[in-house]
Order: sequence, then structure tokens, then C-alpha cells
Amino acid sequence: MIIITPAPGSAFTYHAGIEWMGSGWEKKMHEDTAPRIAAVAATMMTPEQQSAADVVTAGPRGGVRGPFAVLLNSPGAFSAAQGLGAYLRFQSALPANLRELAILTTARHWHQDYEWRIHAAIAQEAGVSERAIESLAAGGSVQGLSPEESIVHAFCHQLHRTNDVDNATFSAAERLLEPAGVIDLCAVCGYYALLAMVMNVARNPVPVTPSPFAD
Repeated sequence: MIIITPAPGSAFTYHAGIEWMGSGWEKKMHEDTAPRIAAVAATMMTPEQQSAADVVTAGPRGGVRGPFAVLLNSPGAFSAAQGLGAYLRFQSALPANLRELAILTTARHWHQDYEWRIHAAIAQEAGVSERAIESLAAGGSVQGLSPEESIVHAFCHQLHRTNDVDNATFSAAERLLEPAGVIDLCAVCGYYALLAMVMNVARNPVPVTPSPFAD
């Protein structure tokens, strides 16, 4: 059992798997919030898993952590996914602020806490405003975006919500990013949706603090 005791005056939001206890200041994690699929421990890797992990450790990520440690249960899927992810994160022509905004829009759609927390910090470092990040987490209209960021957010939000984008949204994104950039933007949405699905299904990493999302 994990007990979380917040400081007096803290605001906590109920989310799946957490139950109020006693006065409401303590919380208990249910057993069903334990990981469904465990991360692969470094000491338990098969030769195929070790070989796949070594590629990541030697690259810009420097190690296997978060969703990648879960993906490593399937080294073939791990290797294919991490190759695409490395391109999108470190080689894509998308400006960092637009890439990170697309990632946050994806994490928000999938309610993926871990992905959100990691990339909210990166997004702010890349120039996405704190106001934009907070309003995106809250849901509804997103405030504090630059004109370019507004185009990217509209594209990603519409793609996730409707499985498509309308002509006006597409045209704005194509003018901003050119066709190659639009493809990369779709790939960012798809790749980070994949990671979100893996983490949500595996319940790993397990959320240990309240969700950053308003709903």
C-alpha cells in the first residue's frame, strides 16, 4: 500500500485507482494500479533485449527508461519504435516548440501523466509558454500560443479528436511546415500516441501523484 499525504491546503484531484482515506488528506493506491506489464530489468535481459537496449544507451537518450523499459518486453517493437522516436525527437526539422506542443497535445488526448510531465518541462524550455501548458492541461481553449503554435495545436487536436483534419487546418499546416513537416507532425502524433497506449495499458510507470489534467 502506498500512502500519499499532501501538505495542508494542497489541491488534489481524484483519478482512477486512488481512493480517499480518513479525513481526505491521505490516499491509498489500489492493488490494481500495480503495473500490468513490468519494465525489463537490466539484470534480466535476454541477449536480444540487451542488444536492442545497447543501441539506445549508445544514442542521445543515454539509457532505457520510462515507456522504453516496458516496450523492451518486445525487442522487435522496441527497436522499430525507438528508431522512429530518435528521428522525431533529435533529427526532425520540426522546431522544438512545435514538436513539444504536438507531444503535449497527444499526451493530453490520451490522459498520459508520465508523458505529460516529462514533455511539459521540455516544452517550456523550448519556448512554449507556461500559460499555454497550463490551459492545455485544464482542457478547453488553449491560451498563450504563438500563431505558429496555434496552427500546430489545431492540427494535432483535430487529428486526435476526429481522426482527420479539414482542408483549412491542413492548408495552414502545409504553409507553415511544407509537406515533409506535415508528415513529421503526423508521425509525432502517432508515435507519442503509441507510447501513451503502451503506458496506459501496461499501467507502467504507475502514477503516484494526482493527474495534471482537469478531467
